Amino acid sequence: MQAVKVLAKWQITIPREIRKKMDLKVGDTLVIEAAQEELVLRKGKTVFDYIGSLPKLDMDVDQMRDKAIEEATRERK
Repeated sequence: MQAVKVLAKWQITIPREIRKKMDLKVGDTLVIEAAQEELVLRKGKTVFDYIGSLPKLDMDVDQMRDKAIEEATRERK
């Protein structure tokens, strides 16, 4: 476990060892979840990762975001 400091604009730096272990690259999307006193970061996708690849599904943006989160969650299992 490593400690990081929250900077003035609420930013943190992910330590090198963790970036290597998770194979993080610039531009990757992380999904963040809050559970009581914990924050969990996972590699994932957002609705913006699907732009241009989804068929027109008559969904509004909120429905598309929920579907993208659902897909990202399923991919990690």
